Amino acid sequence: MEIYINDLASFLPNASVDNDHIEDILGRVGDIPSRTKRRILSNNKINTRHYALDPATGQGTHTNAELTAEAVRLLRPTADFTLATIECLCCGTSSPDLLMPGHGVMVAGELQLPPCDVVTTAGICVAGMTALKYACMNVASGTVANAVATGSELASSFMKAGFFSPAADLGADLKKKPVLGFDADFLRWMLSDGAGAAYVSGQKNRIGLCYRVEWIENRSFAGELATCMYAGGKKMSDGRVRGWRQFDGSLEAAKNNSFAVRQDVKLLDEQIVTTAMARALPEIAGKRGIRPADIQWYLPHYSSAYFRDKFYQGMKEAGFEIPYEKWFTNLPEVGNIGSASIYLLMEGLMQSGRLKDGDKVLCFIPESGRFSHCFMLLTVVAGKE
Repeated sequence: MEIYINDLASFLPNASVDNDHIEDILGRVGDIPSRTKRRILSNNKINTRHYALDPATGQGTHTNAELTAEAVRLLRPTADFTLATIECLCCGTSSPDLLMPGHGVMVAGELQLPPCDVVTTAGICVAGMTALKYACMNVASGTVANAVATGSELASSFMKAGFFSPAADLGADLKKKPVLGFDADFLRWMLSDGAGAAYVSGQKNRIGLCYRVEWIENRSFAGELATCMYAGGKKMSDGRVRGWRQFDGSLEAAKNNSFAVRQDVKLLDEQIVTTAMARALPEIAGKRGIRPADIQWYLPHYSSAYFRDKFYQGMKEAGFEIPYEKWFTNLPEVGNIGSASIYLLMEGLMQSGRLKDGDKVLCFIPESGRFSHCFMLLTVVAGKE
């Protein structure tokens, strides 16, 4: 059975925030300007992003469930689709509002959906793709006639200054001692808020273009490699992560900044390109029988422009070189929204006016959590009329 992404929509909260005003919104930890901000922004090439925060008060303006619901509401109603006809809702995120219940049912509650199949997928960037894959498989199996998949993030909830304990040693001179380790501080200038949604069915659009999903392939190297990006714990010298439940209560965990999002930047630099391009890509390309010449457009979700050339070189060395003129990105304008980013990339390319019937679009979504990567192949299909 053929599966189509009939429509895509996204929601970005509040006005865009440029680089000069990030700390005005997120705040300064210990009232001291970040020592890494300028360096990280120079590398990631993100110019603007969005936060679900009131710039005047710093208070939240949306929950993650509300962001996601807004994106779903922006999907175009048709003769075949309204909110009331959704048969399956699949929601992926790394930043749910609650530990339980699942993010998906909270979104369904916001939308006031009638009874339907609701699924939550967890993870980091790949969570949005596992949601989409479940939606596609559910439709392909004939279990449901349609599905809506989402990816969303409320990263600002982890990035606000008030979220961090100024220093483990409360007597430290904060002007002489860095407030945050680089592994935590640099992510404050990388991540932002937003949501994307996709409507999936077994029928192509009557009018205009849509995407046909050819396949979605995930590869995880978690069985071989240590945790790289994480929140809610502390990484030990042996590579294991001590979770927040293993502290003497949640207050001790909070005092140690254990709920901050952190990244082992050394491990990231060593493994992200190797696992994705030297290992996952050749194996998937061989399995699926695709060549670089088959691809008209490439949608890479890279977290920072720092990795752009590294991924390109990795693809070239793997014998799968796709020239830059086939790449499409909106990272400078919308920022890195984790699991939502691929939805905005697919939507942005569709709205660009550059697609034509029959174009092949290869999507790439890396995740550094424990090095899991996703590749998806789409075909652009013209409507029936």
